[in-house]
Amino acid sequence: MKLRPVAFALVFIAILTYGLHAVRVNNNSAPNFEVRQILTSDPEIVVEIPIGATGSDIATILRLAVSDKRSQKVSPGGHRLTLKIAASQALDQLLDSSRIPNLITVFEGEWNSEIVDSLRAFGFTSKQIADAFNNLVLPSGFATSEGLLFPALYNFPLKTNALDIVQAMINRFRAEKIGQEILNASGKYSAPQLLTIASIVQAEGDAGDFTKVSRVIRNRLELGMPLQMDSTVHYIKGVRGQIFLSTSSTLIASAYNTYKHYGLPPTPIGNPGALAMQAALNPAVGDWLFFITVAPGDTRFTRSNDQFVEWKFLYEKNRKAGAFK
Repeated sequence: MKLRPVAFALVFIAILTYGLHAVRVNNNSAPNFEVRQILTSDPEIVVEIPIGATGSDIATILRLAVSDKRSQKVSPGGHRLTLKIAASQALDQLLDSSRIPNLITVFEGEWNSEIVDSLRAFGFTSKQIADAFNNLVLPSGFATSEGLLFPALYNFPLKTNALDIVQAMINRFRAEKIGQEILNASGKYSAPQLLTIASIVQAEGDAGDFTKVSRVIRNRLELGMPLQMDSTVHYIKGVRGQIFLSTSSTLIASAYNTYKHYGLPPTPIGNPGALAMQAALNPAVGDWLFFITVAPGDTRFTRSNDQFVEWKFLYEKNRKAGAFK
């Protein structure tokens, strides 16, 4: 399922006659949509725009549309509109993500397990979600959807099933220019490997360091060194926001433990954003083999193990002093 923008600007005037009950309007030339009144301090309605509705469909049904190029960015799904406002204000509300009741956000670096939690909060059962992930159509060469759920805001009409929602995230990956570059890349690393590199880059560095982290990963792989990336262990443990990694954690028996196993993990460790994917494709030029964040905003790169050890002492000193709280 590919979502396409609905090119229209909606005004409430024709809706005022619908009253307090949900109303489904049928039109021979347009898809069905639903209007529901909700009670707030300012009376509001939720307008459900179906996938496939066009600007002319909406204008025909509601009898009023506004010519504004911003209307092309309005997405299908539910939109909360306040009654008795001007047309320009209605369009502002249609473009305001905070007024979208059926919004699902995939954050950069988010794990599939976290997206499952969002789907559960959206109202789907565990079985519906499991069935959705088991029936996805993946790009050639991929055995898992981890990494393929493109980070973005997604708005879906009511009654959209879980499979269509998750498949839309993969379809978005395929449609994005960076996704196509990953899928069509040629060279030493396959598309799944590049996406795995991107997921580690996303988890390990700030955006300004992405290309350098990508180079460290490649340099270590090409020298046959273990990656020893903390983020892969955090993925195993399902923990976020931790800087410190205990020695016992580096001994966990898992194919994702890059302290125990050489090479890349078997799959991505999250769903990377466009910048991390770009860095995986185009690493910086450098001979670095080590990097460490010695203080917030201060990540250092070196080829020297002695220099790395010196910086590690500085990191420990800053961590114990509370610099990372």
